[in-house]
Amino acid sequence: MNMKSILGALLCSIVGAVFAAEPGPRPNVIYIMADELGYYEPGFMGGRNIQTPNLDRMAADGILFNNLFAGSSVCAPTRGCILTGKHSGHTSVRANGGGTPLRAEEETIASVLKKRGYATGGFGKWGCGGRDSTGVPEKHGFDTFLGYYDQVHAHTYYPPYLIRNSEEVPLAGNSGGSAGQTYSHYVIHDGAVKFIREHSKEPFFAYLPYTPPHGNFNIPDSDPAWALYKDKPWSEDARRYAAMVTMMDRQVGEILALLKELGIDDNTLVFFSGDNGGNDYFKSAGHPRGVHSANKHPRTGVEYRGTKGTLYEGGLRVPFIARWPGKIVPGRVSDYLGYFPDMLPTIAEVAGATAPADVDGLSILPELIGESAAGRKQAQHEYLYWEISGWTAIRQGTWRAVKPKPNAAWELYDLAADPSESKNLADAKPDVLAKLTALATKAHEPAREGTFASTERHERDRRAKFGKQDDPTFKASPGAGKKAPAKSAKPGAK
Repeated sequence: MNMKSILGALLCSIVGAVFAAEPGPRPNVIYIMADELGYYEPGFMGGRNIQTPNLDRMAADGILFNNLFAGSSVCAPTRGCILTGKHSGHTSVRANGGGTPLRAEEETIASVLKKRGYATGGFGKWGCGGRDSTGVPEKHGFDTFLGYYDQVHAHTYYPPYLIRNSEEVPLAGNSGGSAGQTYSHYVIHDGAVKFIREHSKEPFFAYLPYTPPHGNFNIPDSDPAWALYKDKPWSEDARRYAAMVTMMDRQVGEILALLKELGIDDNTLVFFSGDNGGNDYFKSAGHPRGVHSANKHPRTGVEYRGTKGTLYEGGLRVPFIARWPGKIVPGRVSDYLGYFPDMLPTIAEVAGATAPADVDGLSILPELIGESAAGRKQAQHEYLYWEISGWTAIRQGTWRAVKPKPNAAWELYDLAADPSESKNLADAKPDVLAKLTALATKAHEPAREGTFASTERHERDRRAKFGKQDDPTFKASPGAGKKAPAKSAKPGAK
């Protein structure tokens, strides 16, 4: 353990003890994460196509982070980072195959808060261990988790069943694919609302890694959100994607209204974010970065290079807001440079709990509520680090180094002058590059994944995407039926 980790853990313990000693109930925490929502798509980020009135209001009532990045550029690894407080050079889940497990001994936000007497519930897409593995949520601090354990299973909104604590919850009239009688996300959201209502008189942590708007792009025609977009001059997938975002926005509004109804609004910290960088979905000649322009500033036209699956800025930038009435000053905008590993130590501090000593994240409580209220200055990262599928990236201040392939040369960008990462300064600034690459080497350790006692039920869940759960001869590959990410934009591409 390095000195930074020791000091960070000590600070969290001291400030956590102060929080725990304060009179009144311990704060509740809700974390809502949209699957694949692009950086510039919501209204509060300037998006023009998609209506997000509840999220816009949440941003106005709280704090908007411009530079709080995803833990990784794809679904499972980014969830591993947020849950464990580690960056992707230290996490066990670095592959996106569907069900790679956390190790049995790994702590999560839920296991840390459970020690403080919190009720813990998860609703949505887990992605950190299929059934009968060491990574299932009920082995990592969750009292209940309802949704999808495996990511292939999560590629349909009409599965024959969902999973609750490793057992199947049948969904009437469904057989996989893109049509059925029971829309899974309604069941997941209803479960989250029920959990909050049932635990409103005790401290709770609700983790809501919701599946929309990830494709397949399905939403019932009867959903009120579809009426807003069904006649828009876009492809059907683009219209359904927009409707799914607005549906989820409505559900965020329902959760915020519920907190007021239950009288716990002022005692609940609510986060909302995307899970990884947006894609250039629904491209055309007129919209080369996609009709909803996830990574293109709607007013200035400045673009972030790359998309989901890459480690350029566009693959990691996510919309990120937090709301806590009476604690967070409304209407604030923060340029704090951080990422998903910061969530575990932050939430632990809020709850008066102690974060594990080996986390890479920093508590951002001073940034949320002010240094005076927190009793200390906001700590800053020495660097941010990412790796995935042969990519490596590291950022220190406005300097950013990227290696797209294991055998490729490092690239270097000065984001202060070149936010689009269009001018490679590797040859011009060898001293800066050498410093960053040395830090990157230090940040990486070999992955140590969890294990499965049996993969039989895990493979059954993967087959369920296609309604083939009872056919063991059917093989569901990790990417089967999944739309491939668009190719990353070239430097300076418009």
